[in-house]
Order: sequence, then C-alpha cells, then structure tokens
Amino acid sequence: MSTRIAFLKGHGTENDFVIVPDPDNAVDLPPAAVAALCDRRAGIGGDGLLHVVRSAAHPEAKDMAAEAEWFMDYRNGDGSIAEMCGNGVRVFARYLQHAGLVGEGDLTVATRGGVKRVHLAEDGDVTVGMGRARLPEGDVTVRVGDRSWPARNVNMGNPHAVAFVDDLAHAGDLHAPPPFSPASAYPDGVNVEFVVDRGPGHVALRVHERGAGETRSCGTGACAVAVAAARRDGADPAVTGTPVTYTVDVPGGRLVITERPDGEIEMTGPAVIVATGEIAPEWLETVGR
Repeated sequence: MSTRIAFLKGHGTENDFVIVPDPDNAVDLPPAAVAALCDRRAGIGGDGLLHVVRSAAHPEAKDMAAEAEWFMDYRNGDGSIAEMCGNGVRVFARYLQHAGLVGEGDLTVATRGGVKRVHLAEDGDVTVGMGRARLPEGDVTVRVGDRSWPARNVNMGNPHAVAFVDDLAHAGDLHAPPPFSPASAYPDGVNVEFVVDRGPGHVALRVHERGAGETRSCGTGACAVAVAAARRDGADPAVTGTPVTYTVDVPGGRLVITERPDGEIEMTGPAVIVATGEIAPEWLETVGR
C-alpha cells in the first residue's frame, strides 16, 4: 500500500474517535489494525473508529443507500464491530460538515442500527434521532466486588444494563466488564451504566462500554439511562402523550435526551473535530497482520 491514508480525530463529550474517510471502501481495516490505531500509546488513540464510507460502496449498507448517502462503519477500540454509537454519529455528522459534504440542517446517516436522522444546529450542537428503545423482559443483576444491583435491560440498537446506585464510586474502576446475570440476557456482552440522581429530570452516569472499557461518554447509554429513569419515575410518553426530557451528565460533559410520545428518542450534544493527519501505510500494514 503506497497511498497515504488520511485520518481525523474527534470527540463528542470526550468520547473520542479516530475518523478514517474512505468513500469507496478501499481501505482494509482488520480488527488488529483498528485496535492499533485506537491504542493511546502506540497509535492515534480513541474509544473507537469511525470508518466513513458511502453506503452504496459497503455490503452492509447498500440497502440503506437510497435513504442515506453515508454509512458509519463503526468499530470499538478493540477492533470489534458495534451496532451503533450515539456520540459517534454526532462526530460522524460533524466530520461530513467539516469536509464540506453536508451543511447545517438535516441529514441522514446509515448505521448497523438503521438509518439515523441528524440535525446540525447553528450553535454547534448536533441532535440525533436514536430510534426507539426496546425493554426486554426479565430480571438482570450487575455486580462490582461484593455489591450487586438490579439493572434495567434497555436495547438502543445495542444492549445496555442500567443500574441506579447511591454513589458513582461504587462502580469501581470499570476497566473490566462488570459481571452480570443471567448470562443469557446478553449473549454478546453488554454496556453497563451506573447512575445517580442529581435532581428532577437530571442524572449522572459512569459507563463500561463493551469492547472499550470505561469511556468518558456513551450516547446510546445516555439514552438508555433516560428511558430507564423515566420508567422508574413513572413516566411513559407513549401513555401520557407528553415528551419526557432528562439531562444526563457524563464524565466528559452533558447530553440532553428527549423521549417523544411516538417512542422516538432524540439526543443533543456537542461534537468536535480536533486534528487531521495521515496514517503511515507501512505502519498500518505491519500492525494489521
């Protein structure tokens, strides 16, 4: 490979990503190469990687090309594939704007979790339509050390276990996945959110993201937390006909989550491009073996 490969670095509430623009899906990014790029000491560093591909050029997105020109081929920091990343969608949209491919206003982005509707506001915030939450039945428990808590099972296109705790410190270091039971609840692993109340309609979280460890923010996790908090607080917009909004503080900033009566969940927050550069192809070939 002789052609140098462009990259950018961006973050949404400090959930950070390596961005690789590749409209024609020509760059080979095996799991080992993704993990190396996301390595914070030997690579560029990031919680995950946003591979920017035209939907028509990617076998997993061709069927969405009529609805969304661009596909977010998202990878976790360990190189594994993920269904969705809420902060990632905001940063993905910001990249498209940065590159002059879209302007302010509305656009659509294809993801493995379906087509997401995005709004780029004049004030810099980005709002993403995150779809509807599914609430699988069945009791779930998460554990850290000798403490355990019941957790709400929420699926936002990817799986979440939401546990309300008295103190965020009780979550421990969150480097390793917190144990959960029953194992059948999450056969492919789970994102685990630990949540405390800050006031009416206001919560804060820490999160272990599947495939990444503890991160500074998780967009789908913030949505899952807002839905779980609403149900805990007796609020269901589908029943009342009234939208419910929660402010969700994450270690890297603040997100605002609204659940509408039709079930659609909207997430609003910042997205920033911080750097551009080139990946040395010789290095990428070496680490991708």
